[in-house]
Amino acid sequence: MIYLDYASTTPLDPRVMEAMLPYFSEKFGNTSSVHAYGQQADAALEKARASIAQMLNCLPAEIVFTSGGSESDNMALRGVAFAQRGTRGANHLLVSAIEHPAVSRTAEQLANLHAFELEYLPVDEFGIVHPNQVARRLRADTAIVSVICANNEIGTINPIDEIGAICMDQGIPLHTDAVQAAAYLPIDVQALQVNLVSLGAHKFYGPKGIGALYIRKETPFFPSLTGGEQENGLRAGTHNIPYIVGFAESLRLAQVERQERIDRLLPMRDRIIGYVLEEIPNVQLTGHHTTRLPNHASFVFDGVDGNALLMMLDVAGYACSSGSACKTGDPEPSDVLIALGLPRSWSLGSLRVTLGKDTTPLEVESFLSDLPRIVQQARSLSEYVK
Repeated sequence: MIYLDYASTTPLDPRVMEAMLPYFSEKFGNTSSVHAYGQQADAALEKARASIAQMLNCLPAEIVFTSGGSESDNMALRGVAFAQRGTRGANHLLVSAIEHPAVSRTAEQLANLHAFELEYLPVDEFGIVHPNQVARRLRADTAIVSVICANNEIGTINPIDEIGAICMDQGIPLHTDAVQAAAYLPIDVQALQVNLVSLGAHKFYGPKGIGALYIRKETPFFPSLTGGEQENGLRAGTHNIPYIVGFAESLRLAQVERQERIDRLLPMRDRIIGYVLEEIPNVQLTGHHTTRLPNHASFVFDGVDGNALLMMLDVAGYACSSGSACKTGDPEPSDVLIALGLPRSWSLGSLRVTLGKDTTPLEVESFLSDLPRIVQQARSLSEYVK
């Protein structure tokens, strides 16, 4: 099998595993314990927090550990929305139309169950949220704005720094889901001018089940998981020290090796995009041609069942995706592709090809040599089913 679904998840880097291993066995203490074992675990916790804070250019106290990107997204929206309503009666949520479901479904629940007013920010045909659209829709009662940093389905990168400047000038908290972005983009919270950033380790060769939420100091925030006083009272629960150590090391490696990884991946990404657009009829690139993640190529094919295409690719030895891993297997068009204005017949035939740090040009050429034939087979199957 050739794995081409790195936006879904990545394998654990052996160097990360090496950093984690001692905390599964001899260094197993609970950070809340006062004895030597607890102190040892607490030292590892705060060292990891300081390392992540350095990567994000923030204070260590502004990093809250979570179970992953989805929890971070949930915490960000609920925490700020309820706090803003409680302190100043803010009831308006401004969320982009291309968010990960962890954001969009949380916003919908806040609207449906808690009577918040939800407004979606439109995107252009490339999936970009334009800052002037944010400025036009900000209101005095806006509780929070959420715009994804780099979209998981189409790879488009948003101008978060410009949006951040607008929101900060108006005193409105901005959240960005940087779960995909952190593998390949610098996440400097001061340059981006954001209040909250969601991260998940398994997108950059760290362990699954661990994430972080950056919360800028003095951002109104209401804890949704209560109990102990872990994470400055913002998120209760015994710390998962092995995974937190792994998170910090995987993020450090991603940032230190970022340019080297980009330089390897860009030519392969561009080779895939160029070949597919030239050699396969009735295909369209989704997302921006250049303002996109360096490992990300995504397409829609007219007259193709995306799920059938994925199964055929799997049989042929290629692991790909139809977009978000959370959408795979769902026969309905992706909300992101609908937001781009694509017709249903095209949006049902999506394919996402994402590369990793160990992907080789030989693997890419093997994939490209088989893809046109497999797409044609998928089209023939769709015609037969009709």
